[in-house]
Amino acid sequence: MTIKLGIIGAGRIGRVHADTLRTRVPGAEALAIADIYEASARSAAADFGIPDYSVDPAEIIHSGDIEAVVICSSTDTHCHFISEAARAGKNIFCEKPIAFDLAEIDAALAAVVEAGVQLQIGFNRRFDSNHARIKSAIDGGEIGQPHTLTIISRDPAPPPIDYIKVSGGLMMDMMIHDFDMCRFLLGEVEEIFALADVMVDPAIGEAGDIDTAKVMLRFENGAIGTIENSRQAVYGYDQRVEVFGSGGAVSSGNWHPNAVTVSDAASVRRDLPLNFFMERYMDSYAAEMMAFVEAIRAGETVPVVGNDGRAPVLMAMAGMRSIAEKRPVRLDEVEA
Repeated sequence: MTIKLGIIGAGRIGRVHADTLRTRVPGAEALAIADIYEASARSAAADFGIPDYSVDPAEIIHSGDIEAVVICSSTDTHCHFISEAARAGKNIFCEKPIAFDLAEIDAALAAVVEAGVQLQIGFNRRFDSNHARIKSAIDGGEIGQPHTLTIISRDPAPPPIDYIKVSGGLMMDMMIHDFDMCRFLLGEVEEIFALADVMVDPAIGEAGDIDTAKVMLRFENGAIGTIENSRQAVYGYDQRVEVFGSGGAVSSGNWHPNAVTVSDAASVRRDLPLNFFMERYMDSYAAEMMAFVEAIRAGETVPVVGNDGRAPVLMAMAGMRSIAEKRPVRLDEVEA
């Protein structure tokens, strides 16, 4: 059975999913792509062999031929498109974050439940082979009872200031992946304490954001976690995870373009890590889309459900409150 999909949003991530659906997802076919910028929609359709394109996302949502919708548009449109697609009876894949407002998220998730459709959130890093192996080591008891979690996530360079102004900030657009990874690996978090500042570019602070942050987390199971983010690591894309437990530790390091070490009289060295998230996580984008399509085909629950999209937003809000109020913040305070 082939699942016929439509894509909303023909920007960078929309193009990634379009290419993935064409080349790496058996049993999937992209029938149309929509973007408010006609040139973007037309170009993506031509580049990825998609039969139809439109400037009106409603044409995707209400097409009788399309069974599932892939939402890759700007964050401020996600809840609207989720609700509309659910009411149209479409299964939904939506990029993160769902929204910046819990009430909007709850309304969209309620629409999904009422319609009885599936919603998967695009936290692709769960599908990375390294992170999956860490998860299996934890679940399989290989390291005993987990005591601490450390996540380091640093970008090679800051995004454009125009993006930062609408992204929701570092905790919503960058650390949100790490908040999700915390839950994926060790379960629910009950308290967050965050310190942050502007250390990379003063323009980021002028735009109302921070570019460097350190967060401590207390998990419901008693484990302690730390997340470190920076908008700029001059040596490349820095992605590391370690979980330490009563019986050992499990960790993953950076990916490099090769495994070569050069040794001479002056130094022992190797090439810099991969320099962009598209290189580091490309396989995980394919894996998450394969999982979505297979779940729809099999009539099973998708692996990253709506609440998995809501919880990291709640964590980001707690982190931002912690920075503002200079104190630990419990997640139930944000819910109140």
